[in-house]
Amino acid sequence: MPYVKRPPTAEPLVKLWDRKAQKYGLHHTVYSVNGDQYTGEWMDNKKHGKGKQVWKRAGIVYDGDWRCGKRDGFGTLSRMDPETKEYTRVYVGSWRNDKKEGAGSYFYSASAFYEGQWSGDERSGWGRMQYENGELYEGEWLRDKHHGEGLILLANGNRFVGTWSDGKKNGHGQLFFLDRGQLYEGFWVDDVAKCGSISDFGRETAVRPTVYPIPKVCLQDSQAVLMEAQAYFTEDEEKSAEITESVHKQYSP
Repeated sequence: MPYVKRPPTAEPLVKLWDRKAQKYGLHHTVYSVNGDQYTGEWMDNKKHGKGKQVWKRAGIVYDGDWRCGKRDGFGTLSRMDPETKEYTRVYVGSWRNDKKEGAGSYFYSASAFYEGQWSGDERSGWGRMQYENGELYEGEWLRDKHHGEGLILLANGNRFVGTWSDGKKNGHGQLFFLDRGQLYEGFWVDDVAKCGSISDFGRETAVRPTVYPIPKVCLQDSQAVLMEAQAYFTEDEEKSAEITESVHKQYSP
């Protein structure tokens, strides 16, 4: 009968000694076998209070509040730059249960950062995001995506103000073409403008204004036409039928 080697049932001595140490209060520095180290306060053998944790292999340092062995409160997370070998700030703000929670700022690079609300390690709530390509979004977030009311400033100076859903323009919005002096107002579905109207806006001071102004549209009830188109894209068939019938009656001879 072949011999089967069973894994050891006893826990490693390192863990046993660490558990028996019963660390409590302020300690200078406690080193781990893998090179990690922690300097700060303890309670019942867990990091609790103010402390600084260094993860050697990952090149990450956390300096801040702890609660029952997890990051909780206010703290700063830093990461080592592989070229300069210096630590640079990555996140500064609130934590709860070892995750980013509440108000905080995250630095993605030298030119890209986010400052605002967090929930469960994700951008959620009101916040402002500066992107590397020069764009700036300020508004509501949900699960790391634009969601709710928000404004985005494009790199060329144009801007969009309106509602977002799952990171895309959805619902009513205004797109300002400030470079050519025009304004588009309408309804959007998944980042695509479906129905709306365009008019001149600041054409006199635009950098590249249009050659001719936009002529006025002579509809008796342009709002009814836009409502009919909007109802179609929102899949409100009953409302669309009612609006279509009213519009036909209005313009029928």
